Amino acid sequence: MPEAQVRQQTYPNGLVLVAETMPGVQSAAFTLLLPAGAAFEPADRGGMATMVAEWVTRGAGSRDSRAVLTDLDNLGVSHSVGAQTLHTSISAATLGRNLIPGLEIFADVLRRPAFDEAEIDPIRALALQSLQSLEDDPGSQVIYELRKHHFPDPWGRPAPGTRAGLEAAGPDDLRDFHRRFYRPNGAILGVAGAVDWDDLRRAVDRLFGDWKRQPETNVQANPGGPRRAHLHRDTQQIQIALAYPSATVTSPDYYNARAATAILGGYSSARLFTEVREKRGLCYSVYASYEAHRDRAAVICHAGTSADRAQETLDVTLGEIARMAESGIQSDELDMMRAGLKSSLIMQQESSMGRSSSLASDWFYLNRVRPLGEISASLDALTPEGVSAFAASGASRDMTILTLGPNPLAVPPAEEA
Repeated sequence: MPEAQVRQQTYPNGLVLVAETMPGVQSAAFTLLLPAGAAFEPADRGGMATMVAEWVTRGAGSRDSRAVLTDLDNLGVSHSVGAQTLHTSISAATLGRNLIPGLEIFADVLRRPAFDEAEIDPIRALALQSLQSLEDDPGSQVIYELRKHHFPDPWGRPAPGTRAGLEAAGPDDLRDFHRRFYRPNGAILGVAGAVDWDDLRRAVDRLFGDWKRQPETNVQANPGGPRRAHLHRDTQQIQIALAYPSATVTSPDYYNARAATAILGGYSSARLFTEVREKRGLCYSVYASYEAHRDRAAVICHAGTSADRAQETLDVTLGEIARMAESGIQSDELDMMRAGLKSSLIMQQESSMGRSSSLASDWFYLNRVRPLGEISASLDALTPEGVSAFAASGASRDMTILTLGPNPLAVPPAEEA
């Protein structure tokens, strides 16, 4: 079977195209990352990036809102558009032969939205409903709040925004956000699957080559915190959320960090799941995950449990984090982690959508694309000693602890910075 090949081109306006032809697949997918996330919103307009991401799809070019959806459906394009903290992301998948016609529609969406002001109130109502739904999902709510406390502002801003911000955002605010941040410089288009590189490169040049650059915005970072907080809610359960720094994607310790996080709480035989759920029956769900921005990263832990078991759940979770730092990991844990991570990685890369997302993400973090073989070799090179040394490096001491529920818990004091 011929090997996949990654090709890349940076256009004069700054748009980056990175693509991989995947032999043997008939689908094709793209992921476009725009530098238009919640981090770039004015502080009093939280949620504006989400509203703009919805508004651009409601009519573009010669199509009204209904025609945009109908034409995408006629091409068999499944798609999603949404704002996150750093980016607004547009992703789509279809048969390879329909990729470029689909890109033509999204070129209108990005560059020639209709911006019908009659659409704003329904968009705002949807955004407010989404925000309100977090009240019924305290597990998600505590993680949004944890990010705000742990990361410097605006890197912890939640994409759903705030009620005040959503209610205040008017059409001129939304148009200005689109004009400033829907731009080619800083945008990355990852494409994977049944694609012809030369046809794709020419199509992207035709659709986006004359897209005008815009000035880049420098974001002023402000301290987050406090590192300890309790949010009172009259709920039956208490939500416990922890965060502490980890290695960034560009760090030599990146794979050690990912291994330590997975062994702590990344799968159903991980330490937190075994000690908190299986042995003690303290909660149904507990996990640890890795999150990264370009220049900072964190381990995020979460558990939701009843009020009478919450203190023990917190104590055992902190105990497991400390045990890993003090005693390290075992070789059988590393083998299990490696098998799970490789399996997940390979399954993801066999999907054109998953691969297009990886291409865009790698280029954002690394300015290059990691071959599958490089990732596999890096995982093979991990040793218990290396992962243990990283876990013992002390990052977990700079911890943020947040609880949400009817009463606060006894938490260790935050260490002085």
